[in-house]
Amino acid sequence: MGRWALDVAFVWKAVLTLGLVLLYYCFSIGITFYNKWLTKSFHFPLFMTMLHLAVIFLFSALSRALVQCSSHRARVVLSWPDYLRRVAPTALATALDVGLSNWSFLYITVSLYTMTKSSAVLFILIFSLIFKLEELRAALVLVVLLIAGGLFMFTYKSTQFNMEGFALVLGASFIGGIRWTLTQILLQKAELGLQNPIDTMFHLQPLMFLGLFPLFAIFEGLHLSTSEKVFRFQDAGLLLRVLGSLFLGGVLAFGLGFSEFLLVSRTSSLTLSIAGIFKEVCTLLLAAHLLGDQISLLNWLGFALCLSGISLHVALKALPSRGDGGPKAPKGLGSSPDLELLLRSSQPEEDGNEAAEEEEYFVAQG
Repeated sequence: MGRWALDVAFVWKAVLTLGLVLLYYCFSIGITFYNKWLTKSFHFPLFMTMLHLAVIFLFSALSRALVQCSSHRARVVLSWPDYLRRVAPTALATALDVGLSNWSFLYITVSLYTMTKSSAVLFILIFSLIFKLEELRAALVLVVLLIAGGLFMFTYKSTQFNMEGFALVLGASFIGGIRWTLTQILLQKAELGLQNPIDTMFHLQPLMFLGLFPLFAIFEGLHLSTSEKVFRFQDAGLLLRVLGSLFLGGVLAFGLGFSEFLLVSRTSSLTLSIAGIFKEVCTLLLAAHLLGDQISLLNWLGFALCLSGISLHVALKALPSRGDGGPKAPKGLGSSPDLELLLRSSQPEEDGNEAAEEEEYFVAQG
């Protein structure tokens, strides 16, 4: 009877994990193909991103209100000094990361975007070393070499290579390294109380919107104001379809962050990292099959080399820290570069009279 109960519990956990992974795949892969599809007919990616941020803010504010009503506990609200001094740098880096990523879809294929965006792990490691969140080890150097070599092989003699789009998404990956490092530092400050993903999204979106607005005003403001699809619209039906499509992207972005939270809270950050690796493979296969992206054997070998570097990084995170009672090495970031926010979940455990806290970090986008 006990063995049967254990088997049922194992099967239920496996089914639940598979369901959460599939939900995460739907939102993550869906928003990638959505962005590419929309930018083919709507050439204002920065405006699109700003509307997505507004939708995420509205959904996070609504979620906070519902949780507060059900729990009768006030949600955290940062003071203006803390908000501007501690949250603003992270929000600005996040806005540039997401904005440049969406901008690149005007020029490059989904496959090149997916591969180049995977290099964000490389920049995360570099900035983690600079900010002393990671210790320099030979294995980390190998991770960097594998990812950099894989990126070079994937872009070498690519028939659909576009330098402008590649520069945009590579710049987004570079800024993403700064973004996730700043976010980890931000969320390590427990006194801010931003460990909940809804609270994090609620506080980040307004400053992200303001940080992206100057770029929008310079590069898209005039063209958008004279476009028949938005400000000089003549067909109300067309306007509603455009706004509906933009709203759908905001829903996908919010759902991505929330699905990542569910996956990590029900399983682990390691599960999310491994799922992220296979998600990149699924994205490339779908791009080649549905969009006709041309991927040569050399490109596939480069992608495999990059994935091996990411997998090695995930494996290093899964290994228990070695030592004989000395201080633990600082823990770095997760390995998925597509995510919208970084979480920390702490669970105290008691061992005799001593309590230990185990922290897990993961990167959570759009």
